[in-house]
Amino acid sequence: MSAQLPFQRRAFLLSIIAVLLSITSCTTENRRIKTVSLIGAGASFPAPLYQRWVTDYNQQNPYVEINYQSLGSSVGVQQLSNGTVDFAASDVAITDEQASKIKKGVIALPVTAGAIVLAYNLPNIPTGLKLPRQVYTDIFLGKIKNWNNPQIALANPGVNLPNLPIRVVHRSDGSGTTSVLTQHFSAINPEWKSKVGAGKSIAWFVGIGAKGNEGVTAQIQQVVGAIGYVEYAYAIQNNIAVAALENKSGNFIIPTPESAARTLEKVRLPADNLIAFITDPIDPQSYPIVTYTWLLTYNEYQDPAKAQALKNFINWAVTEGQKSSLELGYIPLSKKVVVKIQSATKKIVE
Repeated sequence: MSAQLPFQRRAFLLSIIAVLLSITSCTTENRRIKTVSLIGAGASFPAPLYQRWVTDYNQQNPYVEINYQSLGSSVGVQQLSNGTVDFAASDVAITDEQASKIKKGVIALPVTAGAIVLAYNLPNIPTGLKLPRQVYTDIFLGKIKNWNNPQIALANPGVNLPNLPIRVVHRSDGSGTTSVLTQHFSAINPEWKSKVGAGKSIAWFVGIGAKGNEGVTAQIQQVVGAIGYVEYAYAIQNNIAVAALENKSGNFIIPTPESAARTLEKVRLPADNLIAFITDPIDPQSYPIVTYTWLLTYNEYQDPAKAQALKNFINWAVTEGQKSSLELGYIPLSKKVVVKIQSATKKIVE
């Protein structure tokens, strides 16, 4: 036994040395892998999904760090123009005029989509309050001021509408969500079109402002009698009631991923820039306010590592990342749209 001890000790020491050499080798190799950081900012509309993507992608790719700030579409486009971010997000993509000012070029990619809902805070009235087209635009024009208004009552027989003032909540910041909503309002109401129009920032007739989808959601939750517009995911995740809106066919449609997808099927994305909207869908089962939301990248990047990391992330987001869409209240992309995005992503160059 005593003769075997030196050998056993030597074997044990050799095994310890081997483990230490292995750890040192791995540590050295890890140091060779450079962490790539990507910074993005913009639309609050897709922010819950973007944040999930960022977390999930980083778990699978720990050497890629992505930071996305929900600051509104206008801020996102401005920061992309200023060169202070690596990518941006906007619910109205980017105009030709804005794109022409960005020397490195811009690529707009419709990486997800969702519905804009009219969410409300009324005691004992769950999701499904019916709002005719004339009614919901007149509410935001300040012409219908109380919840027991005869026009609302006529559309909702048997519903005990409260004698409460309507408290409109709208965005205070430059917002793609506002632009999509007001494009729809302008398409269905001539008075709205002539007096207010469409845009990311407008002069509201009534209401209180709040920043981001997050801020509007919080205001609706806090104010009894409130109504405001937010992306579907914010209403669902915060358990806020949403209205059934009258569509062009005269049907009252509750926003769901299915009714929103029916609308999206009619949007035809042009091959050159993948930007298109539908302001008033005609499908009888379509929810009327639905939009893509775009991730904006530069055409050219000085840092090859950033360019490749961003391309890899986008390709992951439009394939593997789409699995999180329905859970969070967004509409998964069709295979045809994914193929178009993957083709456009190849135009990102170093």
